[in-house]
Amino acid sequence: MTTLARGTNGPLTFLEGPAGQPLFQSADDVTTLLEQCFAVPTRAALLYATNLPPAFFDVSSQQAGTFLQKLRHYGLRVAVVAPAGSVPMSQRFHELLAAERRDRAFGIFDSRAAALAWLTE
Repeated sequence: MTTLARGTNGPLTFLEGPAGQPLFQSADDVTTLLEQCFAVPTRAALLYATNLPPAFFDVSSQQAGTFLQKLRHYGLRVAVVAPAGSVPMSQRFHELLAAERRDRAFGIFDSRAAALAWLTE
């Protein structure tokens, strides 16, 4: 797996995936994300939709559920940059996303700036 880049935004230190490149083959790869975050140390990551497997955005694949459960368990916050219409998402994924936004562990944003603002809150 590619090493994520370390970044800062004010007081926030975060890890960032490479824009436009696949990073994870499956939800099980979240373990590597956790390891890299703990090594920095940080509890925040900024990813791009292209970093995630396409099946992630279809709840029936269970990729998102596995990934998000580990985020919650280890207290990691992840923002994903995915401009509207750039990635096909199942209706159930939209429902899952609404629930995750309430818990503030995971969010999808139209821009890198919006994702960083949310992570910094």
